Amino acid sequence: MKEKILIVDDEKDIARMLEYNLKKEGFRTVSCYDGEEALHRARKEKPGLIILDLMLPGMDGLEVCKVLKKDPAVSAIPIIMLTAKTQETDKVVGLEVGADDYITKPFSPRELIARVKAVLRRSGEKEKIPEAIAIGTLAIDFSKITVAVKGKTIELTSKEFELLKTLIEARGRVLSRDYLLDVIWGFGHANEIQTRTVDVHIRTLRKKLKKEASRIITVKNYGYRIQMEEGIRP
Repeated sequence: MKEKILIVDDEKDIARMLEYNLKKEGFRTVSCYDGEEALHRARKEKPGLIILDLMLPGMDGLEVCKVLKKDPAVSAIPIIMLTAKTQETDKVVGLEVGADDYITKPFSPRELIARVKAVLRRSGEKEKIPEAIAIGTLAIDFSKITVAVKGKTIELTSKEFELLKTLIEARGRVLSRDYLLDVIWGFGHANEIQTRTVDVHIRTLRKKLKKEASRIITVKNYGYRIQMEEGIRP
């Protein structure tokens, strides 16, 4: 039997259409119509994938996605964002907060099914970051919360360690300053002074990483990413 799919859309006609087409392909489905219920269902049902509408009453899809991706119990569940919005910024924000794919309405059921299968396939192939990894001469043990360069332990603050860990978990993907502030400091919508906090911590982190500092790459006017060794990149 194929995976269970959680459908979250306040337009019940669309939810029913998705249920019908997914069931035709052998998937099991569960549907709900608002953000709060989506969180409850995701944690209870542990679906193989979530189709999540952006425009929901109360808690919107972006917020639901952010909450799910911060919850270790459900963070690995892939999410396809579904919305009528077509602006590029909406797509970028959706992917930035953790969505695995993005489909705009109107869409064909055939396209949706193809996207679902592709995301599930990628999710199945995705390797988890191990508890301890080496990137060049940089060694990180997530379980022991230790970092070493060329075998020499370096002392990081808790925020510096979380910053390095978050960059590594993104596997080379670019993360914006706002995203890093939200995930690590919990600032949400940041002002200019708060945004500089990330830059300051990146600067001190680079200084401590010494010869491995160049792995943390600045993406102008946006944020940062980490250069990973072959075989660890996505």
